[in-house]
Amino acid sequence: MSESHFDLIVVGAGPGGYVASVRAAQLGLKVACIEKEAALGGTCLRVGCIPSKALLESSERYEEVKNHYQVHGIDVLGVELNLDKMMARKNKIVKTLTTGIAYLFKKNKVKRYEGLGTLLGDGKVSVTKEGAEAQMISADKILIASGSYAANLPNIEWDGSRIGGSTSALSYPEVPKHLVVIGAGVIGLELGSVWARLGAKVTVLEYMDMAMPGMDKELSKEAVKIFKQQGMEFQFGVKVTGARVEGDQCIVQREGGEDVICDRVLVSVGRRPNTEGLGLENLGIETDRRGCIPVNDHFQTSVSGVYAIGDVIAGPMLAHKAEEEGVACVEAMVTGYGHVNYDAIPSVVYTHPEIASVGKSEEELKAAGTPFKKGSFPFKANGRAMALEAKEGFVKILAHAETDRVLGAHIIGARAGDLIAEVGVSIEFGASSEDIARSSHAHPTLAEIVKEAALAVDGRAINM
Repeated sequence: MSESHFDLIVVGAGPGGYVASVRAAQLGLKVACIEKEAALGGTCLRVGCIPSKALLESSERYEEVKNHYQVHGIDVLGVELNLDKMMARKNKIVKTLTTGIAYLFKKNKVKRYEGLGTLLGDGKVSVTKEGAEAQMISADKILIASGSYAANLPNIEWDGSRIGGSTSALSYPEVPKHLVVIGAGVIGLELGSVWARLGAKVTVLEYMDMAMPGMDKELSKEAVKIFKQQGMEFQFGVKVTGARVEGDQCIVQREGGEDVICDRVLVSVGRRPNTEGLGLENLGIETDRRGCIPVNDHFQTSVSGVYAIGDVIAGPMLAHKAEEEGVACVEAMVTGYGHVNYDAIPSVVYTHPEIASVGKSEEELKAAGTPFKKGSFPFKANGRAMALEAKEGFVKILAHAETDRVLGAHIIGARAGDLIAEVGVSIEFGASSEDIARSSHAHPTLAEIVKEAALAVDGRAINM
């Protein structure tokens, strides 16, 4: 084996890994990044965040032209779906972005290794690729950013076509007549809404008693109400005991209920840390019961010089969380300081309307015994929302009852994913709801809804 030595080896080129590699190179480190897939970007860019958003946007445009342009005085005839062209657009976006990461590696002199990285101990990592000679590289420090993979349930037989996870659902060759989504989490709702807009009957089966478990309950209830109006069917408290393909149909089995017959099944029951095959046992690193790698506040594992970030450690599996952790981790390596404020990390569901949260929910504040006030303002009372014909939803802001410091915000409505950024910055800077309320927001904009919700915390919303 040939061997090269680096200051830092990053295992994984997803959002956490590639961003950490670039930032480490900017700080003067000699960096190598190992990625087993031919394309860079990880699950998020290749078969997750980016392609799903491309399809969400395209399907939303299709549904708007077909059913909603009339309200604007635009009559459209002969609307047809060209699924092949829609998929081609998605694939082009993915290719452009993966190529962009390769350019960033070249620009910042990050050495890319294609293959499976296995930790051997003493700073050594082997890189193996089918059909090629194994390579041995070493480094003073190693950062594990190997991401996650889609989870499955017992007795569900994936065939990668009729029954599968999100990767399959991003590339169906035709619109399903009846799609069953197992799990009412973010991925299930996003991809379920894509195919519902394109004409599929969509049935969502969820084991819990609410959609998006863990999210603010008021937000979840409003979302389900809207999605039902859009034609999606929800069944809660359902335990799926199996799924199989019979001919050109799928049979989904439920505990205590009749089987559901459909033509495709999307299994969306969460993700698991991708820690198997990394060679953690060679270093004596043990994962927790969820498969996560335990780390300290500086992302150090139990082994000196070995770090971990992103989906392989505890916390929400979000691309931007991994990015923040990657930057904080390598900055701490070089400067001695790196920090992530987890209360300021937003989460977004890119359905229509979008759903976004940051900070604490009402349920979390009540459980912690934290005194709080809340202010809420509806989209339907906002001029810009009316002009956009986007009147569904609301903004809710939670602030400490004594200090007025912003503790959280929850939004369902048009462009919620963009609107939540203002509150995330407010939390990062320790702002109060009064600070948001006193800041001038351009008129007419959707951002005014955030300001009005902040005013409502103190009972003084102007336009309601």
